[in-house]
Amino acid sequence: MRLLLQRTTTAWVTFPGHHNQPQGPGLAVLVGFCQGDVESLLEPMADKMITLRIFPDEEGRMNRSLADTGGTLVLVPQFTLYADARKGRRPNFMRALEPEKASGLFQRFADICRGRVPHTQTGQFGADMDVHLVNQGPVTILLDSQEMGW
Repeated sequence: MRLLLQRTTTAWVTFPGHHNQPQGPGLAVLVGFCQGDVESLLEPMADKMITLRIFPDEEGRMNRSLADTGGTLVLVPQFTLYADARKGRRPNFMRALEPEKASGLFQRFADICRGRVPHTQTGQFGADMDVHLVNQGPVTILLDSQEMGW
């Protein structure tokens, strides 16, 4: 499971038939799943994301988390986080989890996050979405469950 976190002053996602309102400040997070990802990853990844100290404190140091700030969260399903572009000119997405399983994991992950971050907005799995954000800092961090040994 990969999460690409972007600290934002404002963010929102729109897709056909659904126009969310701008959220912020907080995080916009691209969420990807690969072959072998299981439901037991969801809680620890949500905890890591929500408690990661990447927001400034009174002295401007990254010392506060999303939980500390009461910020907003925009979650966007993104299978292309597992693109393999090492060969040729067309990315290979073979490592990405098949859509039926990934969609279910994304929905469960979003539910976990909604339980901890009241102002959580999500994109729609499989939809053609427009993600709007202002990356503050800029701060962009990749969390990869495999690199964490989970």
